[in-house]
Amino acid sequence: MPAAPPRTRPAGAARSSPSAPRPGGRGGRSTTRTPDPRRRLRVGQIVLVVALLVATVKLVVVQGPQAGTLQAGSARQRTSEIALPAERGRVLDRAGAALAFSVEARALVTNPRLIATTKGTGAAAYITEMAATIAQATGADATALRTALESDKGYVVLVPLVDPDVARTLRDKYPEIAEEKRESRQYPGGALAANVVGVASWNATDRKLTGLTGLESSQDNLLAGQDGLQVVDTAEGSSAVIPGSTRFERPAIPGSDLELTLDSDLQYTTQRQLAEYAAAKGAKGGSAVVLDAKTGEVLAMANARTFDPRAFSSADETTLGNPAVSSPYEPGSVNKIVTMAAALEYHTAAPDSVFAVPGSIRVADRTVNDAWHHGTEPYTLTGILAKSSNVGTIMAARGVGEDRFADMLARFGLGTRTGVGLPGESPGRVPARATWSGSTFGNLPIGQGLSMTTLQMAGMYQAVANDGVRIPPRIVEATVGPDGVRTPLPAPEAVQVISPESARTLRTMLTAVTQDGHTSDSRGTGYAAAIPGYQVAGKTGTAQQIDPSCGCYASSTYWITFAGMLPAQDPRYVIAIMLDAPQPGTSAAPLFHDIGSYLAQREKLPVSPDPQPIQALVSHLPPAPPAPPAPPAPPAAPAPAPGDPAAAPVDGEVPAAGSPPTSVPAAGAPNPAPPR
Repeated sequence: MPAAPPRTRPAGAARSSPSAPRPGGRGGRSTTRTPDPRRRLRVGQIVLVVALLVATVKLVVVQGPQAGTLQAGSARQRTSEIALPAERGRVLDRAGAALAFSVEARALVTNPRLIATTKGTGAAAYITEMAATIAQATGADATALRTALESDKGYVVLVPLVDPDVARTLRDKYPEIAEEKRESRQYPGGALAANVVGVASWNATDRKLTGLTGLESSQDNLLAGQDGLQVVDTAEGSSAVIPGSTRFERPAIPGSDLELTLDSDLQYTTQRQLAEYAAAKGAKGGSAVVLDAKTGEVLAMANARTFDPRAFSSADETTLGNPAVSSPYEPGSVNKIVTMAAALEYHTAAPDSVFAVPGSIRVADRTVNDAWHHGTEPYTLTGILAKSSNVGTIMAARGVGEDRFADMLARFGLGTRTGVGLPGESPGRVPARATWSGSTFGNLPIGQGLSMTTLQMAGMYQAVANDGVRIPPRIVEATVGPDGVRTPLPAPEAVQVISPESARTLRTMLTAVTQDGHTSDSRGTGYAAAIPGYQVAGKTGTAQQIDPSCGCYASSTYWITFAGMLPAQDPRYVIAIMLDAPQPGTSAAPLFHDIGSYLAQREKLPVSPDPQPIQALVSHLPPAPPAPPAPPAPPAAPAPAPGDPAAAPVDGEVPAAGSPPTSVPAAGAPNPAPPR
C-alpha cells in the first residue's frame, strides 16, 4: 500500500522543539497543587486522638499508681503539726507553799519593715505612739521599744512576757502586733532559796521553759513533763486552723511537782541573818545549813551571796551557784570531833582523862603550836576540846592511831558526796591513806589538809546529835505526779558512826565548848553560841586559806566555822556555819546563837530542866604519863616566814596580826600547804 504523502507545513511555521510541551498534553498540567481539606481533617483527628490517649493514660496513672502519693503530698501542704507544751511542775516547800510555779503568758512580736512600708511618712509618729502605749501597758522601756520598732528587721520581740489579756488589748489596737504563746516562771519569794531552787527561763528554740540552774536544772525532765502534739488543717497561706480539721491529737502530760524539805520561814530567817552578819563582818561570802537532827532533812540552806531569779538576766554570775554544797574548804577545829569520837569509841581516852599538854608538839618535820602561849598544862580530854588545843588533839589522835582515825573520817562521810540531790555537789577531799606523809597526821586531826562542804560539816554533827547514826541529808521529800499521786523518795541508808553511848558522851563534852565559867580555865571557845535556858553543844573552827601566789598557807585570810546542835540532851536541830575571810576578831558562834534562838522561840522548845553544867577543863590531879617524846628537833627558825600557818588566839575567831603560828616548819624545810 503506497505511503501517504507528507503533510504540507504552513509557510513561515517553525518546527517545534521536541522538549516543548504540547498544548493540552500531560506535560502542560500546572506544578502547584491545591491542599486537600480532607487530609487536614485526618491529621487533626489523629493528633486529637493521640492527645486524648495520653491524657487518658495520665488520668489512669494519677487515679491509680500515683493516687496515694499525690494525696499525701496534698495533705502535707494543708496540714500542720502543732506542739502542745506541757505545763511545768511546781517546786514546793515542806508546807506546800510554792517556791516556783508557771503561768500562761504571751510574747509581743512585730515586723518593723512592714510598719515602715504600710505607714509611709506617718511611720515615725505611729511608732512613737505604739512604743508609749506598750510601755505604759507592760512596764517595758519606751526608748528600747522605739529602737526595736525603728529597726530594719522582719521580726522583733517587743516584750517577752505579758499577761494574755494585756496582749489581746494591744493587739486589737495595733494590728501589726502578733502574740506568741509562752509560759512564765514565777518565783514569789524572789531570792528565797534561789541557790537551791535555781531558775528556768523560756527557750526560744524548744519553745518551752528550760531549767538553767539549781533543782530547776537537775530535775528538768521531771518538772518539764512531756509535750503533746496536734495535727490539723490550716488555711492556704495562713497558720489559721480550720475548725473541725484535727487529724491527730496527743495530749500533753504536765510535769510533776517537787516537794522539798525546806521550811520557808526558817530559810528566810537563816538567809537574812547570814547575809547581814557576813556583810557586817566584811566576809567575802558564807553559808549556813540547818538539819533536822533525827531525819537529816535539810530545813534551811543559805548562802551569803545570792540572786533574784526574777531578774536573772542581770544577776552576777558568781552568785548563781550553791557554795553550801559546791565549795569545799578546810574546816579547822570543827573537825576535832573526829578525834574525840574515835577516842571514846575505841576507849583510848575518857572525857576526864588528863593529858600533860605542852605549848607545842613535833610532828615529823613540823612543830604544831596551840593558839595561845602556855606551858605544860593538865588538860582533860573535855578541856582539850573546849579550849580547842591543837597539841592536845594530836596527842589524843596518836592514842587512836592513824588507821582507826582514817576509818573514822570515812564513817563521818568525809571525802564522799552526801547524795543530797543538788547539782554541783562536791565530795570535798580527804587524802588517801596510802598518800599520807609524816606530817599529815599533824594536820588532819586539827582540820587542815582536808576539805568539806558546809552540808558535810552539818552531816558530821547530825550523826553525833542522832546517837551516832548518820543519815545522809536530803532536800527532796517527794514528787507529786500530774495524776496527783504523791511518791515519797526512798529514805537514805543510815550509817552507824559511833555507839549511842559514845555520841551522848561527846555531846556532853561539846557543851563545854559553849560554857562560860567566867575564868580563862573554865570558858570554852564558843561561849558566844550559848542560848539562855538551853544546853547547846557545838564546836568552833578556824582554818587558814591557801595563798595562791605561793601555794602555802596565808597569814591573814581564814575560814571561820561553827557547828552545833540544840537542845544538847535531845537534839532537834543541827546548825553549821562557814564565813569566808571575815575581818579579824570574827566568830561564827554569835550567828549560831541568833539562828538557834529563833528556832527555840518559834518551835517553843522546852527549856532545859537543869542549867548547863560547868565542866572541868583543867585538872588539878597528876596527869597521865605523857606520850613518848618525839625525836629531838633541830633549832627552830627565829621567826616564821610570811605565809607560814598561823592560828587564832581564840579558836573560832579570825586572829589579829602577830598571833603565834600553829605550825612552824623545821629549819630549812620547805613550807608547802598540806595535801589538798
